[in-house]
Amino acid sequence: MQAAWELEQDVDWQNESPETIEKKINKTLETLWQGERALLTSRDQIDFVGHRIVHGGSQYLAPVELKAEVVNDLSKLNEFAPLHNPINLSALKLALKILPKARHIGVFDTAFHSTLKPEAAVYPGPYSWYADLKIKKYGFHGISHKYCSDKAAQILGRSGLRIVSCHLGGGCSLAAVLDGVSVDTTMGFTPLDGLMMRSRSGAIDPGILIYLLRNNKYSVDELDHVLNKESGMKGIFECSADLRDITKAMLAGDERAKLTFDMFVHRLSGSIAAMVTALGGLDVLLFTGGIGEHSSYVRAAACKKLSYLNLALDEKLNDAYPVDTDVATATSQTRILVIKAREDWQIATECASFT
Repeated sequence: MQAAWELEQDVDWQNESPETIEKKINKTLETLWQGERALLTSRDQIDFVGHRIVHGGSQYLAPVELKAEVVNDLSKLNEFAPLHNPINLSALKLALKILPKARHIGVFDTAFHSTLKPEAAVYPGPYSWYADLKIKKYGFHGISHKYCSDKAAQILGRSGLRIVSCHLGGGCSLAAVLDGVSVDTTMGFTPLDGLMMRSRSGAIDPGILIYLLRNNKYSVDELDHVLNKESGMKGIFECSADLRDITKAMLAGDERAKLTFDMFVHRLSGSIAAMVTALGGLDVLLFTGGIGEHSSYVRAAACKKLSYLNLALDEKLNDAYPVDTDVATATSQTRILVIKAREDWQIATECASFT
């Protein structure tokens, strides 16, 4: 698990050469079978390699062995998750080269949301978009939402829960989970939809995009870049896309930082309320991801706006760096959980059960 985390943190897939990336991956993987803390004696002992694939389209609804025909199918989905799928497949090609004897298993972020009913998944454009072009809400962060909703049931010792799962990090999304099944989510056809994010805009009026293109303010590629890389918190605050910097500046009296924070919480709390509607009520509000786990300010501000949902945050517990913990007051009818994101564990679990 540590090796997977280090790979994610230390490799710059977009700017480093393939040779440099391969050396870094090799060096990290070698820690599994070299050194005092080695878990293995050789790379040949690795039976499975789990790969997070962001977009699996309509056809990949469960873990699958990543054979040539599957990889070819997945490459066709690159344009729907341009920040993720190409990198996922680049990592796969290197892993196949470095660990050729292992079975490589793809676990898909979209799979958890394949249970959405048509009224939640179909967009209100021409029906041919859905029927012919397969344009629909796919949803993302499914690996995280699956792990966290299962963990919430384990922590509380209950089943049949109505959960709103808030994965808040560089990318942000919500999932409405009913007894372990996704019934709605905020990301859509691509990971660009939904909540305001670190550098992604989230949902905006599509008429804005038509206006900008019609008046030659941006080319299609320029607009794609702006919406994915120069919007969200980065676009509003401008000085930084890091919520820690934004919060610090806000507390020091910076008005632009306060606007950024308030916008984020406004859109977050409104979207949580929409997820509650899809569930018909709320038993658990859970926070995960870099922001969800570490920003007591975001949790407190969102819960204050949502107090009408019969939830009450314990301020001391909320400020005490909680991990896999209920931070609601004893009298709160709705439980509030902070859960450490463990997509790596969920992927490993799904690989272990693969036959």
